[in-house]
Amino acid sequence: MSAGRTGFSTGTCAAAAAKAAAQIAEGADVKAGDLIEVNLPDGTRVALALAWARALAEGGEAAVVKDAGDDPDITHGATIVVRVLPEVGWHFEAGEGVGTVVRPGLQIAVGEPAINPVPRAMIRAALEECGWRGARIRVSIPGGVELAERTFNPRLGVQGGLSVLGTAGTVRPFSLEAIRATVSLALDVARAAGFDEVCLVPGHLGERAARAAFGLGVEQVVEVSNEWGHALDEAGAKGFLKLKLVGHPGKLAKLAAGHFDTHSSRSPSALGPVEAALAELKLDAHITEATTVEGIFQALSREDSARFAEGLAAQVAQAASRRSGLPCSVHLSSMSAGIYGGFDSDCPEGESWS
Repeated sequence: MSAGRTGFSTGTCAAAAAKAAAQIAEGADVKAGDLIEVNLPDGTRVALALAWARALAEGGEAAVVKDAGDDPDITHGATIVVRVLPEVGWHFEAGEGVGTVVRPGLQIAVGEPAINPVPRAMIRAALEECGWRGARIRVSIPGGVELAERTFNPRLGVQGGLSVLGTAGTVRPFSLEAIRATVSLALDVARAAGFDEVCLVPGHLGERAARAAFGLGVEQVVEVSNEWGHALDEAGAKGFLKLKLVGHPGKLAKLAAGHFDTHSSRSPSALGPVEAALAELKLDAHITEATTVEGIFQALSREDSARFAEGLAAQVAQAASRRSGLPCSVHLSSMSAGIYGGFDSDCPEGESWS
């Protein structure tokens, strides 16, 4: 089975566009379709096709259309535009569709354009190949404001557009690296905001339930998707004192069985640990035709549902606490973003479960 086609990061596209802009500013015959070579961070040389380029009165501007390969990258097909003007020193600006950092905890200081360190270094290296020793560099992504609304950027503290990202320069198909990097950044933002406790949720449903039930702030809720192992490891290493997990039992019950990657293709169904917990609490006799986790909860009375949620949540909390080394509270949410019930850890702060 093919691993899929590798694409290029936004940072690599920006570096190629910057180099083409510098070349046309110096009078080179640069036109659409030309291949522009740049170095990746590991030294590999790659060539990207130029969309267009034009000379300006004091510099140049060029664009590359991002090809993310077979990865479902939200910016696949976006046009990355870079304008360069000669100047003393290196100065980056956020153009149309590129955001600005508004909260501490990210790799870029508050008030700076959301162009990460590796893309900045790649752009600078591409311009230095053209003999430039300084420049004012404006990166734009037309349509980026709308695209950013479908990303984690607003939660991470980037407003007004997208981030220019990339650590390796390439995008591997269906890579988990971007999700894990986003989780790590979100945890950094929560710590920088002064929170000792952070709430981990699988997705939007868990987030809605957590905000409604506990009144948590934007920075205090971190979506982890299926990457629970990574999230728990990172949270344990970043100095938090306690964790709260909120999500549907169809996801969180997998943690109780030791499955910390909860993707359906990489972990078994949650029905196994759910049915085991039912039997332990002697509630299995009440379930006759339910074939889903949600169906099981709906088949129970309100009292039994709350008792079952507490028992199952306690098992999830124990597994999560063992993994993270932190006391964990767990609250199980319904498909309507309500809370079935949960378990609040009474472990002293800073201690792990035995």
